[in-house]
Amino acid sequence: MENNYSVPAKTSIGHVHLKVADLKRALDFYHGLLGFEITQLYGDSAAFLSAGGYHHHIGLNTWQSKNASPANGPHTGLYHLAILYPERKDLAIIFKRLSKANYSLDGASDHGVSEALYLSDPDKNGVELYWDRPKEDWPLDATGNIVMYTRPLDFNNLLATIN
Repeated sequence: MENNYSVPAKTSIGHVHLKVADLKRALDFYHGLLGFEITQLYGDSAAFLSAGGYHHHIGLNTWQSKNASPANGPHTGLYHLAILYPERKDLAIIFKRLSKANYSLDGASDHGVSEALYLSDPDKNGVELYWDRPKEDWPLDATGNIVMYTRPLDFNNLLATIN
């Protein structure tokens, strides 16, 4: 299919809605640990969460998944949801919070354009917590194309932004 249409430059992904097995357990993670505010509860079957007063960035429900097991092995579906922090110090703060809670990471990387922490929520959904470097600091090749990479994240350097 030929594509002569480009999505408008200021388009963004508005929210993610996840099927979860246990709403309380999911709220303990997204609200209790990550700090999203609860904007609305639908009894014990659904919740909407936000950062900064938006109507919702994350929806959680048990409508079709109450007490279900996580998907196993290779399958189609969500690889991860990504939560973009406004500043590097915000990523350092959540890393410190996760460390204090002994919440294990699945990985952590410097991608040149961003720095990221990777973990799983209680339903084994992948979660990326990251911040973008300013565009003028992105690595480029000689012709001006972005050159992303995956290198280990320097945790000490990250934490230095808040110490």
